[in-house]
Amino acid sequence: MNMQILNRLARGAGLLSLAALPVVGFIGPSEAEPSSLSGSWSGGGWVSFASGSKEKARCHARYTGGGGSYTVTATCATASGKASQTATVYKTGGNSYKGSFVNSQYNVRGSIRVTVHGKSQSVSLSGDGTAAQLSLSRR
Repeated sequence: MNMQILNRLARGAGLLSLAALPVVGFIGPSEAEPSSLSGSWSGGGWVSFASGSKEKARCHARYTGGGGSYTVTATCATASGKASQTATVYKTGGNSYKGSFVNSQYNVRGSIRVTVHGKSQSVSLSGDGTAAQLSLSRR
């Protein structure tokens, strides 16, 4: 091959590589990894207590880990108080996680389910007569 042909091929390959960069640049973590939980999330929903009362809640959660399992530390506040809990969740499907939580402050243990929808997630907790339904978004 002569040098002119090699130069043209190299320039063409370089243009193709550069053309692909904008596409890669637009794919952020939420699109590339739609079910990734890592990071901070916040939002709210409802908490139902063993007493039968139901209160609106605001929550902040931090997920650490990756792949198939995450550790969650979360704090939620309602009109009657504030509580912190920890959980471990394991991937059960493409965007679904399941695990257990503990709130040592009130001695409550139970199950947690998380479903990720891009930059938001639905969270359900239940245990010891208490239940919560939350919708969280990336912070």
